[in-house]
Amino acid sequence: MFAVIENGSRQHRVQQGDTLTIDYQADAKKGDTVTFDRVLLANGGGASAIGRPTIEGAVVEAAVVIALDKGPKLEIQKFRRRKDSKRHTGHRQKHTTVRITAINVPGLEIVEPPAEEPPVEEPVAETEQAAPESAAEDTAAESATDE
Repeated sequence: MFAVIENGSRQHRVQQGDTLTIDYQADAKKGDTVTFDRVLLANGGGASAIGRPTIEGAVVEAAVVIALDKGPKLEIQKFRRRKDSKRHTGHRQKHTTVRITAINVPGLEIVEPPAEEPPVEEPVAETEQAAPESAAEDTAAESATDE
């Protein structure tokens, strides 16, 4: 089962157990629950539920894993030739990392995929089984005669 959610100006395709980096949530602490109510699309293996623009009553819940996660440092340098004019600034974007715990969509048909059957082992011919045993006996007999 998956869902497409909107957070800020971005859309994310998520499944239960996925880890997601979203815009910084100042009031979020590690272990808190974050709720995304802007679910645009959901699919449980059967027919998809498509929102216009969102699905009514659909909610995706996530637990905060890292409350403050900093992105890579971006360095900006502006330089004007022959003017002795330089300006150097930098920026690190803040993010919050969450793990998807539940996808709740009312009226969505969830189709369980068929359980995979274990691979069937082919029977081994009797001559192939007897050959290694007789080879082991031959080496044991040879070592006994050598002594």
